[in-house]
Amino acid sequence: MTRVFSGIQPSGTIHLGNYVGALMNWVKMQDEADAIYCIVDLHALTLPQEPGEIAQGTIDAARVLLAVGIDPEGSTLFVQSHVREHNELNWIMQTVTAYGELGRMTQFKDKSERNVFTSASLFTYPALQAADILLYDTDVVPVGDDQRQHLELTRDVAARFNSRYGDTLVVPEHRIPPSGARVMDLQNPENKMSKSLDSPAGTVNIDDTPAQIAKKFKRAVTDNDNEVRYDPASKPGVSNLLSILGAMTDTEPETLAESYTQYGQLKVDTAEAVIEKIRPIQERWEALDEATIKAHLENGANKARAVAQPVMQRVRDAVGLYQ
Repeated sequence: MTRVFSGIQPSGTIHLGNYVGALMNWVKMQDEADAIYCIVDLHALTLPQEPGEIAQGTIDAARVLLAVGIDPEGSTLFVQSHVREHNELNWIMQTVTAYGELGRMTQFKDKSERNVFTSASLFTYPALQAADILLYDTDVVPVGDDQRQHLELTRDVAARFNSRYGDTLVVPEHRIPPSGARVMDLQNPENKMSKSLDSPAGTVNIDDTPAQIAKKFKRAVTDNDNEVRYDPASKPGVSNLLSILGAMTDTEPETLAESYTQYGQLKVDTAEAVIEKIRPIQERWEALDEATIKAHLENGANKARAVAQPVMQRVRDAVGLYQ
């Protein structure tokens, strides 16, 4: 069976972009593959965090993942720092990752420019991301389009390791959802919807009320020509609405555009579709207690270790470490 792996950071509130770009696909793929899903708490440390903030964020993220439909019995859901092999393989992956490769990472450039303090971990974290993936003999990684560069680096690093030490690591493929793969900010549709950007009016959070969601879509930025068509290059705001509605209704954005002549109705319909999609998620979220969440994460970590430990031993043997 094909094995898939993906992770999400426990920082900030999970929003519509996370749901459309990744989590909807996670739910689908767990029925088609051996799915391993990780809350990557170590990655959240690349930017300054208050003590205890990541721990609470981890529980909150796990609550959302379970609420959207991740099955802790049918898939593996765990916390990155609970499996120590992630850190060990991270160091070895850094030894086969070039400085220039890390310097070309777009997200490093963007985040370092926005922050006063730039940690070394922000520069090297793609090696940890590669370790996260390669530790589980991953065949497919379901990601948004913005993560394509990191997946290509992971593939390059795995191939380089295999060339140097022999055929040891599985070189993964990426899979990008066809519709709504990259949800853009409602107020700044040239930028993706992001947990790290301060744009409360442009970001639809999973825990927003129906009134808040409707208000944000009503004020979504479009353009002045009043023509509804799917054209991300010249009409990013309208195209973003069509893309979101397409993801909510499983319909191609180009097809949806044919049904609209006014932006107002498109905004209303998109908001209503999002509200109806999020409503049952919020209901399941409220029903989950912390003890149940922790039990699922502990069970998931045990399942993850059973896969990670043999792979890590294979890497040690290939490198030739004294044991």
